[in-house]
Amino acid sequence: MKSSDDALDAVPRVALARLPTPLEEMPRLAKHLGLAKLLVKRDDATGLAMGGNKARKLEYDFAPILAGGHDVVVTIGGAQSNHAAMTAAAARRLGLDIKLVLGGPNVTRLAGNMLLDDIYGAEVRYLVDDDDNDSLAAAMAAWVAELRREGRRPYALPIGGSTGLGALGYVRAMRELAAEAGPGPFRIVTAIGSCGTFAGLNLGARLFAPRARVVGISVSRTARQIADRTAELVSEAAAILGVAPPDLGALEVHDVFHEAYGVATASGAEAIRAAARLEGLLLDPVYTGKSMAGLFALARSGALDPGIPVVFLHTGGLPILFAVDLPEEHA
Repeated sequence: MKSSDDALDAVPRVALARLPTPLEEMPRLAKHLGLAKLLVKRDDATGLAMGGNKARKLEYDFAPILAGGHDVVVTIGGAQSNHAAMTAAAARRLGLDIKLVLGGPNVTRLAGNMLLDDIYGAEVRYLVDDDDNDSLAAAMAAWVAELRREGRRPYALPIGGSTGLGALGYVRAMRELAAEAGPGPFRIVTAIGSCGTFAGLNLGARLFAPRARVVGISVSRTARQIADRTAELVSEAAAILGVAPPDLGALEVHDVFHEAYGVATASGAEAIRAAARLEGLLLDPVYTGKSMAGLFALARSGALDPGIPVVFLHTGGLPILFAVDLPEEHA
């Protein structure tokens, strides 16, 4: 019977990320929050399209794309989707065409990830004032059918690259982190959007870091939606590895630290400024700023044991800093 290590290493992947990413201690930020030890797992340093967590997922998601002889990738997301920009970068690196269905407010100028989409030469179909996942998925399905009629070989990649296969990127990341952090207990705090990263971390913790606790901070979905989708992805990922789906128990998910997806919050802006001024660490207003704000709130409320090390997963998103206005700072 294969070990978990062997099973994970047997799954095909395409090298897209610069790994392992650094694990850096943040002593001044830890002191600011009353924590004994705070580390940041720098997945903003994966390298692809200015870095971010999607690179780890795309390493797995692109393996069947290449093996299947597809010539164009179609995917979806919000206007400032990190996944869309990083998928465009991955497609270009691998010699493939790229089509994006994006949705959101009416755009008057290209900035942030939308500028990267343009630079990568992605063809974009934009749904003005509509970033509903079902609307985006329907538009992607229609485009895929159109491309097939034209004789193309399109591959439809779901929102966020969040598939059971893609979640293996964060099973591997948890194995990497367990080796770096050691056998002791630790908490890892991450933003949750489409649930692939969260699912991979939870499965990886059960396989490689049984004393780790994964804490999720939602930037869009409710805790119930996250629990249901995470269970689906964990089950899919476990099946690929040939292991029994673990009992996830009660997942730790906090869904109160965002107002609406893509909208910058005052608490997120506070966290962004504190991280920058105390540690020179840049966060973004859509994902990492909000998840750091969640970490701030949990630390200040006493919900985190100050004696247990906390690892903050930096999932990237830095191009968004140049596209979204931060709320003003108040004295």
